[in-house]
Amino acid sequence: MPASVERVITLAPNLTEIVFAIGAGDRVVGNTSYCDYPAEAKNVAKVGDTLHPSLERIIALRPQVVLVSTASQLEVFTQQLQSQNIAVFVTDPHDLDGVFKSIEQIGRMLGHEQQAQALVQKLRERTNAVEQAVKTTQPVRVFYQVSAEPLYTAGRDAFVTDLMRRAGAVSVTGDVLGAWPKYSNESALAARPDAIILPTGGSMGAANANAAEALRNSPAVKAGRVYKINDDHLARPGPRAVDGLEEMARALHPEAFK
Repeated sequence: MPASVERVITLAPNLTEIVFAIGAGDRVVGNTSYCDYPAEAKNVAKVGDTLHPSLERIIALRPQVVLVSTASQLEVFTQQLQSQNIAVFVTDPHDLDGVFKSIEQIGRMLGHEQQAQALVQKLRERTNAVEQAVKTTQPVRVFYQVSAEPLYTAGRDAFVTDLMRRAGAVSVTGDVLGAWPKYSNESALAARPDAIILPTGGSMGAANANAAEALRNSPAVKAGRVYKINDDHLARPGPRAVDGLEEMARALHPEAFK
């Protein structure tokens, strides 16, 4: 890793958000077509999408470091970068503490350690406030719907499963192996969740705005407990994940935030 990093490429939206949030956005010389926040990130040179970035474009931008999310990147691609003497930093948080650690690590790498620590402190304070508010509430059994057709959900390794726990929920698929497993309609029907979280309305637009057919007769739908939350706040393990935590907790436990 270079002693001083001035040119960075970020290959996932959460990594772009982290770099800008710690005040180092001017170091980003390239990112992906999905990197749309903050607004300045849209004006950065694009190197392709998250899954298929262009090695040629990356090399042409002469980065010292490429930030990679193993949740969405290819191992072979990482090896190709290293063969070009481009340092690769990999982060793959599976919970909120992992997100905070990533922010601090990137802050140290870019010489913005104090800004990163200050940001993490504020995010921890907000997180602690949510956990304190829901501490005495009855956990709500939640189904997290990633997509309706085919039906995908959040499994044991998804960082949003940790967010649900902190928000006063129990994920009915929290023990399923993997991060984003495909889920059968039969299993969804049998799960009988008391609430459904639909990540929608952010980068996904109107997609995933309705509960899957298999969940139409669930206690959640019958009770009107289907909550739409900005997908960017739930699917990106970055600073705005705490926004998602707060939104989810307020939806599930409105009585705790009066």
